[in-house]
Amino acid sequence: MRWWDIDPVLALEKDLFPEDAWSRGMFWSELAHARGAEATRRYVVALADERIIGYAGLAASGDLADIQTIAVARDQWGTGLGGQLLTELLRAATTFECAEVMLECRVDNVRAQKLYERYGFEAIGFRRGYYQPGNVDALVMRLNDPSSSVQGTEIHG
Repeated sequence: MRWWDIDPVLALEKDLFPEDAWSRGMFWSELAHARGAEATRRYVVALADERIIGYAGLAASGDLADIQTIAVARDQWGTGLGGQLLTELLRAATTFECAEVMLECRVDNVRAQKLYERYGFEAIGFRRGYYQPGNVDALVMRLNDPSSSVQGTEIHG
């Protein structure tokens, strides 16, 4: 992901997550940590006919990575794009030498939970009222050894 991707990513973000969409500033902040020798983030976009149809991001700290976001345009649901984006984040976690990957997922987002489970993530707890302003709980999931789950095709940043 590059700075010029932020506006189309924001449009997709607002469509998919109207109650708790990230702000422009949040994306700028994440991208600031994704460049250079000291990079601790990996953000990617998926394109079709020059249109952003998905994006994903990961933050790494020590041997722990955290999936910050994965989003796929509604007209691309069921195409495998979510798995491709997740694979790219798991590759990044492996490159960052992370032994474990964590994420939070809305408890009402069963589609995403099933994707994460297919890649070996396990539910380990809840964060009550995590998603605001809707006060929706988050399911906390963990994957040990992300290198064992890396598969599929590549997405480029």
